[in-house]
Amino acid sequence: MKVTVAGAGYVGLVTSACLAEMGHEVTCIDIQKEKIDMLQSGRSPIYEPGLESLLEKNLHNKQLNFTINPNEAYSNAELIFIAVGTPEQHDGSADLKYIHVAAHTIAHYMEQDVIVCTKSTVPVGTNELIQQIIDSRKPPNLRAEVVANPEFLREGTAIIDFFHGDRIVVGTSDPKVAAIMEQFYQPLQIPIYKTDIRSAEIIKYASNAFLAMKISFINEMAGICDNVGANIEEVAFGIGLDKRIGPHFLKAGIGYGGSCFPKDTKALAQFGGHLNQPLPLLDAVIQVNKRQHSLPIVKAKELVGSLKGKKVAILGLAFKADTDDVRESAALTLINELSVEGADICAYDPIAIPNAKRILGDSITYREDIREALTDAELAIIATEWEQIRHLPLDVYLTHMKKPIVIDGRNCYPLQAIQQYPITYRSVGRPDKTM
Repeated sequence: MKVTVAGAGYVGLVTSACLAEMGHEVTCIDIQKEKIDMLQSGRSPIYEPGLESLLEKNLHNKQLNFTINPNEAYSNAELIFIAVGTPEQHDGSADLKYIHVAAHTIAHYMEQDVIVCTKSTVPVGTNELIQQIIDSRKPPNLRAEVVANPEFLREGTAIIDFFHGDRIVVGTSDPKVAAIMEQFYQPLQIPIYKTDIRSAEIIKYASNAFLAMKISFINEMAGICDNVGANIEEVAFGIGLDKRIGPHFLKAGIGYGGSCFPKDTKALAQFGGHLNQPLPLLDAVIQVNKRQHSLPIVKAKELVGSLKGKKVAILGLAFKADTDDVRESAALTLINELSVEGADICAYDPIAIPNAKRILGDSITYREDIREALTDAELAIIATEWEQIRHLPLDVYLTHMKKPIVIDGRNCYPLQAIQQYPITYRSVGRPDKTM
C-alpha cells in the first residue's frame, strides 16, 4: 500500500522504516527541513539500535521517502499514520496542537479515500475530534475513516517490538475498516485486538500507567528492604513467580523516565481530574517516582556528608540504556541537585551527551570515556544501566577514583562480585557494603 507517516520523531521514524521493510511504499513527512535532509541521506537524528540500517536499506530500495511537501505526502496516500508529538502542557495534559495541524493538512491535500490511523498517544475523544476536523474540511466526494492504533514501542528495542509485539490494537466502529487494518498487519503474525475507538485510546494510557505502577511499587518495597536488611532482588523474584504478577518491570532502581511513562501518567491523572474522578493511586505512582530520582543524593549524604566541592562522577545520562533520550532522565535530576549542593560534576555517557548538553549546557564536564569520568572522583553515581557500566571491571573504581565510593542506582553489579573489592557500595533495596 501507499502509506504516509506524519511526523519524523521517534515513533514516526521507527514506524516508517518498519512499514517500508514490510514492503509498503512509505512517505514520511515532517516540517523540519534540516531533519528531512538528514534522513534522505540515510542518517537518523535519533539513536535506536538497527534503525539507521533499515533507513539506508529502504531508501536504497525506493521503499522509503522523506519530504516536507504535504501534497507529495497526502494526495495519493491510501493509509496515513499520525505520529506527531503530543507534548506535556504545564498542567500535565497533552498538547494536541500538532494533531490538529496534521488533521487540517490531511483534509486539505487528500485526493482519494483514505484511512487515518493515530499512533500518537492522545486523550480519550481525540480520534473523534480528528474525524470531525477532516470531515469538515475534506472534499465532499471523498471519505476518510479515523482509526485509533496506539503504538507500544520501547526505546532501545523498538524495531524488535514492531515486528514481534504482544498485540496490535485497532480501534474503529467500522467492521470493514477493521478488516482492512487486520489484513494490513497480518504479515506480522501478531495478535490483533479490535475494539472501539475510545477503548483503544484508554488502552494505551492504561498500559503505561500500569507498568509505571509496577516500577513505583517495587521501589516502595526496595525502601522497606533497605530498612530491614532484605534483598529486593530476591523479593522481586519471589513475587514474580506468581503468574498473576509476573517478573517484568519489577527491577528496583531510581525510577522511570523517558518520553512516555512520565508524560502519560501525568496526562491520565489530569484527565481523571477533568472528569471529576481523581486517581490517587496514579498520583502516588508519580510521587514515588519523583522521590526515587533523588534517592542517590540521600545515600550520598549519609556516606560523605556535605557534597560541596566534591568531585562526583555521574555514570549515564540517558533515561535508560540503548537510547540517547534524556527526557525525564533521573540523571538530570541528580545533576541539578548536585549542582545546588555545590558538587563538581563530571558525567559519562556513550551516546546521550549531545542531548544532555542541549539541556545542561556547559555547567558540568562531559566525558565519553568512563575511566576519564572516574579519575580523581570522590563519589560515583550510576544512573543508567549501560552495558559499558555493567561490564566495567570493578578494579577501575579503585585505580581511578580518589575514594572508591559507588552508589548504584540501577543495581548493575552482583553483590557477590562487589564483596571481592574494597569499595564502599550502596545500591537500591539490597544490603549495604561499607569498607
